[in-house]
Amino acid sequence: MKKRFFLLAIILVLITVPGKSQVPADVNKKPLKEVLSDIEKRYNIKIKYSESLVKDAFVTYPTWHYRVDTGETLNNILLPFDLVYEKTGENTYQVSRFTYYQRSPEEGKKHLAQLLASYPTADLWNTRKASLRKCFFEQLQLSPFPRKTPFNPIITPLRKYDGYTVQNIAIETIPGVFLCGSIYKPSKGKGPFPLILCPYGHFSNPDTNLYGRYRPDMQYRCATLARMGAVTFSYDMFAWGESRLQFASEMHRTVLAHTIQTLNSIRAIDYLTALPYVDSKRIGITGASGGGTQSFLAAALDDRITVSVPVVMVSSFYYGGCPCESGMPLQSCGDLPTYNVEIAAMASPRPMLVISDGEDWTRYVPEIEFPYLKKVYSLYGKADYVENVHLAKEGHDYGVSKRMAMYDFMARHMGLNINAVKDKSGKIDESKVTIEKYEKMLVFGKSGTIPSNALHEEEAVWKTLRELQ
Repeated sequence: MKKRFFLLAIILVLITVPGKSQVPADVNKKPLKEVLSDIEKRYNIKIKYSESLVKDAFVTYPTWHYRVDTGETLNNILLPFDLVYEKTGENTYQVSRFTYYQRSPEEGKKHLAQLLASYPTADLWNTRKASLRKCFFEQLQLSPFPRKTPFNPIITPLRKYDGYTVQNIAIETIPGVFLCGSIYKPSKGKGPFPLILCPYGHFSNPDTNLYGRYRPDMQYRCATLARMGAVTFSYDMFAWGESRLQFASEMHRTVLAHTIQTLNSIRAIDYLTALPYVDSKRIGITGASGGGTQSFLAAALDDRITVSVPVVMVSSFYYGGCPCESGMPLQSCGDLPTYNVEIAAMASPRPMLVISDGEDWTRYVPEIEFPYLKKVYSLYGKADYVENVHLAKEGHDYGVSKRMAMYDFMARHMGLNINAVKDKSGKIDESKVTIEKYEKMLVFGKSGTIPSNALHEEEAVWKTLRELQ
C-alpha cells in the first residue's frame, strides 16, 4: 500500500511540474541575417555583406535597437558583433568586419570638422602639432630619440648612366640594424644638390616578381629625379628587401616595423645631409601606399623635410592595414584622436602635393581631405602651398601620370631642372632611364653575406634601442 502511494505521488509531481518556461529573451531572438532583411524593408535600403559575417549570429531584442536614423539603427545592431557599415550609395550599405585601421568616410568627415573647430588659429594649430609630435615619438618608443651612433657605411662601386649615377649602400641606423638602399646622383655638377627620399610600399610586379626598390617604376622615379638635379635615396622597408637577410619576413607585420621604418627615414637624412654634395636646406620625400605613410609621418616628425608628396595614402578614414604603418597607436594621441590626413597636415606650411585616385581610400580627397588641408594651410596664409592631383579613373599605384605630377611639383619647389628630362615635344621622357637587374641593386650581393654583428631577433632590437635612450 505504501509503495503504491509513493509511486502515485511521483506521478502527480511529474504531471504538475511544468517544462522549462520561455523567457522574453528567447521569444525576441532572431538570426542576424533575418534582422538585416527586416531593416532593409523598414528603411527601404539595400545591405550588402558576406554570408560568413552573419552565420550563426543572433540578435536579442532586435526591434528594440531600431531608431529613426538608419545609421544609428545599423550601429546598434552591428557593433555587438564587431561589425561596421559604410554607406556606398544613396540607399546602399556595405557591412564588413571591424578593423582598427579604418572607419567610414562619413565619420572621417565629421572628425575633420571637429579638428578644424579645435584650432581656429595658427597658434592653436602649432600647439596641437607640437603635442602630436611629442606623443608620436612616445608611442613609437623613440622618446627620447636614440643616441646617434656611427653609420659604418658599406658602399658598392659606382654605376654610370645617362645623366646620373647609382651606388648601393648600407648604413647602421642603430648598431646591428642595417638600412639598405640605392643613391641616385646627378652625373653633372658638384652640388650641393637637393635631396629626395623615396620610400616604397607593398607593391609587387606579377610579371617580374620584383618588389620594393627593385621595381621598374621605382627606378624610373629615382633616376628621373636625379637627371633633374636631385640626389635621390631609395631604401628598404623593415624586414623587406635586403632587410630580410637579418629579419624574418614575418617581422614586417609587427609594431617594431612601424618604429624602425620611422627611425630609418630620420637617420637616412642624418647620413645623407652630411655628404658634401647634398644641400641640407632642400629635402623632399615621396612615396606611395605604405611609402606614402612613411612620407607624411617623416615630414610630420622632421622639420628638415621641406617638400613632401604623399601618394594614394592621405585619408580621413583609413590608417594603413599593415602594422608597419599603423601598428603603434599614433591615432590615439590627443584628446581628439588623429588620422592620416591630420598627420599629413603637420607638414604645413611647407609645400605638399597630395596625389589621390578613384579606386581606394583616397577617392574622396577632393571633397573631404583636400578642403581640410587647404583650411589648415590657410591658417598661415599659405593655402596655395598645398595641392591635390586627383586621378579619378586610376587605381592604387605610383604610375606614370602620378610621377609626372610629382616631377612638376618637385621641380617648382626644389629648384630642379625639369627641362633636362623633356623630349623635343616638351613632354617628360623617362625612356633614358636604365632599368637595372635585381642583382645589380644589392648591397650584399647574391650570396647575401651580412655583417656578423647584425641583429636578428625582435627583442634584441628593442634592447639596443633602450640602451641608446
